[in-house]
Amino acid sequence: MKPTLQFRLSQHLTLTPQLQQSIRLLQLSTVELNQEIERQLMENPILEREDGDAEPAPRAADDVPPAAESAPTEMPEPQERGDELPADFASPWRGEQEGDDDGDRNQAAPESPTLREHLNSQLTLVHINARDRSLVSMLIDALDDDGYLTQPLEEIAALLPAGAESGVDELAIALRHLQNLEPVGVGARSPSECLVLQLRAMRPDEPGGPGTRCHAIALAIADRHLELLAAREYARLKAATGAIDEELRAAQQLIRGLNPRPGAAFSRTESPYVIPDVVVRKLRNVWKASLNQGAMPRLRINRFYAELTARQKNSGGSLATQLQEARWLIKNVRQRFDTILRVTQAIVDRQRSFLDHGEVAMRPMVLREIAEVLGVHESTVSRVTTQKYMATPRGTFELKYFFGSHVATDTGGAASSTAIRALIKQLVAAEDAHDPLSDSAIARLLGEQGIVVARRTIAKYRESLQIPSVNQRKTL
Repeated sequence: MKPTLQFRLSQHLTLTPQLQQSIRLLQLSTVELNQEIERQLMENPILEREDGDAEPAPRAADDVPPAAESAPTEMPEPQERGDELPADFASPWRGEQEGDDDGDRNQAAPESPTLREHLNSQLTLVHINARDRSLVSMLIDALDDDGYLTQPLEEIAALLPAGAESGVDELAIALRHLQNLEPVGVGARSPSECLVLQLRAMRPDEPGGPGTRCHAIALAIADRHLELLAAREYARLKAATGAIDEELRAAQQLIRGLNPRPGAAFSRTESPYVIPDVVVRKLRNVWKASLNQGAMPRLRINRFYAELTARQKNSGGSLATQLQEARWLIKNVRQRFDTILRVTQAIVDRQRSFLDHGEVAMRPMVLREIAEVLGVHESTVSRVTTQKYMATPRGTFELKYFFGSHVATDTGGAASSTAIRALIKQLVAAEDAHDPLSDSAIARLLGEQGIVVARRTIAKYRESLQIPSVNQRKTL
């Protein structure tokens, strides 16, 4: 078989660097976008952030990319309308401003002590010998964030140096010293022991105390019958403790007032926060979405470098490349926010009932529905709705929250899973605590409203709402 030359025409999709950047920026959250822009500002001297007091840069010369630079395929150009996006975007961060008082910055609130610091500071005031103090300090280091000692004393004893001559008995004495420190319950080896330590620290006969009888019942339950209390086995609890309904109810209330995680108050956890990309308001009885100006970075081309690049136009070089990259970034950031706004407005148009009446009025919706309306691919809508947030009078929601599965109704329609969850919450909130609704009963009540839901589906939705089972919701 002889080798031959053949010509073949074919078409294939090529992702240009600009299109790749557009797709990547679209799927970033606002926090991640800010981090990406900070990186670009560090690497590209031609790109700069426009300060709030600075004069806006000329649109035609610098900020607006050339007309020949078309938008990506899946990133449609802004539609013609009066509220067209500006060339510059407002930045949610400003950095250090001129005139900041160094003294004000240095007067930061002191950090609260950790659990170990808090316990060690108390340990210095305890009158024990140096040997016991070192053993207590070692136990403090073995506590978890909730204040529990999860390692057996035998394992801790095995970790001691060979010449320490300390055994389990001495560690048990050190543990009792530890359990006498604040917060009460620290150093417990189980939730039962934690609650018992707190109950034993009480003085039930003092004014305002729980009383001797209630305290004794609560102590017996915490020490030996905590599993029965968790399972709401009230009949077995009354038989085991000899308590009547009123006494058992008071003991249960006393145990609920205890802290099963005494060390959690000392944990240093950063609270997660989100920056809404879009704000939704009702204007003249119409729900309208608008971009959050505080989430939109204001970027422009540096005038000096732009003029320098123009003079060196024929020579090319890195400045020309960086100028083109800066223009791409400004254009793609603008395109990102415009796409988010268009998708959000399409969602708002279809979820007006939710905005007016709440979760029970949420209508079923899928990504394909929004994609067909806007003339984009489903993957574009998926990127837009991931980690992008909408601030509404009913709260701040991720855009993906408005999409979900649906359940058929007996009239041939459909109800969204979000609406069904809201109905389940309403039914459980209104139930008789002495005779709570089972999953089958909830399914029957929804069926009476025309919503056909299987008992297994009710159980799945109930668990997603973190609503306990019928036995665990039952009270005395």
